[in-house]
This record gives sequence, structure tokens and C-alpha cells, in this order.
Amino acid sequence: MKKELLVLLALVCLAASGAGAAEPKADVFKGKLFAPNVILQNQGELGLSKQQFTEIRGAVVEVQGNVAEHEWDIAEAYQNIMAELDKSPIDEAQVLEYVDAALRAENEVKKLQVAMLVQLKNLLTDEQIAYLESVRDE
Repeated sequence: MKKELLVLLALVCLAASGAGAAEPKADVFKGKLFAPNVILQNQGELGLSKQQFTEIRGAVVEVQGNVAEHEWDIAEAYQNIMAELDKSPIDEAQVLEYVDAALRAENEVKKLQVAMLVQLKNLLTDEQIAYLESVRDE
């Protein structure tokens, strides 16, 4: 079991790091998008309208549901990888197929999250965006 966890951790690290690619910067969007928790923490100062609040909440809830579905796909792919790694000999093509499935699901999660962040920014006024940029720079 310990060996399986180590292999899984190694696979996750490889997937997250791009298998040795240059590390991405902490904020790949250079502060141009705002996380929902940042918007909600500043909702009073932003003066969010009821409609803005409702649409922000709806966007977040929708993404959470879709992400949960993909997380099941990711978990299933990694379980399949682990089962395949227990075989002897290991079917390399099958392992890579499962890795592809996991990476596709992870990519979909990232796309959903970016789409949500864009939607959230589009719901804000120029003044609200300027305020969030000012508190981010502090």
C-alpha cells in the first residue's frame, strides 16, 4: 500500500510539474482575474448588487458541480493506473492511456475554473475591478 501511494504521489507530481517543465509563476494571469473568495471578502467595499452576488454565486456553484464530476474521472484514472502498475509485466500503452484520461480531466477542471474567473470579472464594473486591483497590490 505504501508503495502504491508513493507511485501515485510521483504521478501527481509529474502531472503537476509538467514532467520537468519550467515551473509556472504563482499567478499565470498576472493578477488580471479574481478568485471568488477575494470578491466575496470585499463585497461590502465593492458594493456588489444583489444581481451581481446572485450571478457570482451561480457561476461558482455551477463550476463546483462540474469540477466534482471531473474529480471522479481523475480518481478513477489514477486507480486504473495503480491497478495496471501491480501487473507484471506492466502494459505501458494501457498505463499511458489512463494517464491521458487523468490529464484530460485535470485540463477540463482548469478550463472550467478559468472560464468561471473570466465570468466573474465580466460581472464586475470598472470601478470594482480597480478596487480589487488596488487591494491586491497592497
